[in-house]
Amino acid sequence: MLKFHNQNNVTPFLSSRDLLYPSSPRPYFLSVCFVILLALIFISCQPMPKEKKETPIEEIIETSLDRAIHQYKQMHAVLPDTLFPRSLDKEGKLVTNPRQWWTSGFFPGSLWYLFEHTGDESLKQMALERTAVLEKEQYNTMDHDIGFKMLCSYGNGLRLTKDSITIPILIQSSESLISRFNDTTGVIKSWEEFKGYTYPVIIDNMMNLELLFWASKVSGNHKYYDIAVSHANKTIDNHFREDNSSYHVLAYDTNTGKVLAKMTAQGAADESAWARGQAWGLYGYTMAYSETKDQKYLKQAEKIANFILDHPNLPEDHIPYWDFNAPDIPNSYRDASAAAIISSALIELSEYVKDASKNKYLTAASIIIRTLSNENYLAKEGENGNFILKHGVGHKPANSEIDVPLSYADYYFIEALIRLKKLKERVE
Repeated sequence: MLKFHNQNNVTPFLSSRDLLYPSSPRPYFLSVCFVILLALIFISCQPMPKEKKETPIEEIIETSLDRAIHQYKQMHAVLPDTLFPRSLDKEGKLVTNPRQWWTSGFFPGSLWYLFEHTGDESLKQMALERTAVLEKEQYNTMDHDIGFKMLCSYGNGLRLTKDSITIPILIQSSESLISRFNDTTGVIKSWEEFKGYTYPVIIDNMMNLELLFWASKVSGNHKYYDIAVSHANKTIDNHFREDNSSYHVLAYDTNTGKVLAKMTAQGAADESAWARGQAWGLYGYTMAYSETKDQKYLKQAEKIANFILDHPNLPEDHIPYWDFNAPDIPNSYRDASAAAIISSALIELSEYVKDASKNKYLTAASIIIRTLSNENYLAKEGENGNFILKHGVGHKPANSEIDVPLSYADYYFIEALIRLKKLKERVE
């Protein structure tokens, strides 16, 4: 042990440097300390760097809607009169479809929403022209997606113009849809055949029930309501797993009403959670609660919402992979269409639940809208074939419409933007 003495036999203060280097001159050490002290004072007096402010969601909504208006006016200008935009092919060329295809109602529906947002009479005229092309679809009894086609187009047009000439068209469309209902199964048939089964029913059918709820209110005929409720109830009973994810396709026996098989068409596997299928279910049961006020539909919507939002494979930006169980996550494709549908549904669902859930759902919807509105997903003016969103996935197992724009992604994105804008205005 080292000992040091001075004249007064008092042990001086020993620094760590004194202990290591007892022969070092103390004035040098003090000078170094003084310089360090001055440096610390100087640093502490400097202003803290400002945090980058987040763009207000209201500004994002307006910017994205402006982009949508520009893109869709251009789309209308280049699109043949009797065709509808569907997607882009691998060479980036526009893919269109005739009125019979299930997506034909989304373009006129988007134009109606943009007219609602702007009051621009030119957009109204475009919407009227594109909607009129669908008139013969009211008699199409071979398509369970007649609700998509007719309610998005004629339904939005009626809502905004109050033109009663549309009502008989939508009532006839409802008649065509219920012609696919079977009393024994209690559900509306989807395709004519799937993998040898003759009564397949897909989760997507939940979306078409809105047409029937509308028809019941307007006509006063309860049969439309009863069929919609029967389908919604049977779907809860049979389509969902214990974790609240849904199968894509169920096959029913028309003699007994029993489920013969649970499968997928567009998902990664029969037991996987196809992302857009989960979105259809979420939107469908939120809508069903809105129309009936039946608590079991609200509970089902919340179960689906929580499955989606709490899933470990949901990315931080809330744009889901095309299937929650895709085998190549995190290198798999994202699906902007599923994200757009989810965000629109969550905004509506937030209005029916209490504070904690309300905040959860609105926050998630806002995250999705922010993400879809950034340069990674939102097309630049004149690009992306005049579609609005990039990076949708249509039918991955069939190698169809992968990482491309999709008309229904645009429709539900516009709907989500307008829903959130209206909600913000009501709250303020």
